[in-house]
Amino acid sequence: MTGNFPLLLLVMGAAALLCRVAGFTLMRLVPVSPRLEAALRATPLAVMAAISALAVQAGGLAEGLALAAVVALTRVLGSDVAAAILGVGIVAGLRWAGL
Repeated sequence: MTGNFPLLLLVMGAAALLCRVAGFTLMRLVPVSPRLEAALRATPLAVMAAISALAVQAGGLAEGLALAAVVALTRVLGSDVAAAILGVGIVAGLRWAGL
């Protein structure tokens, strides 16, 4: 699984880009309803969830704890980018601590 991670990450990134491009194209052709706008906003979250699930599956306790911390930090900070950056630091710290 570890050897496939870069390929999986590349495919998921390409899927996210394709969804974004398709979304912008769709917005030019179709009037944007609240339901369509919600679907377009949820796409990046779905891609991040897929990446996180792969990391937890390939990793262990440190990744699981860091993912839980990122979810909590996102709620507290209101910024998923800041929470993700802090999550990388949390994983590094937990691995350094031996988990």
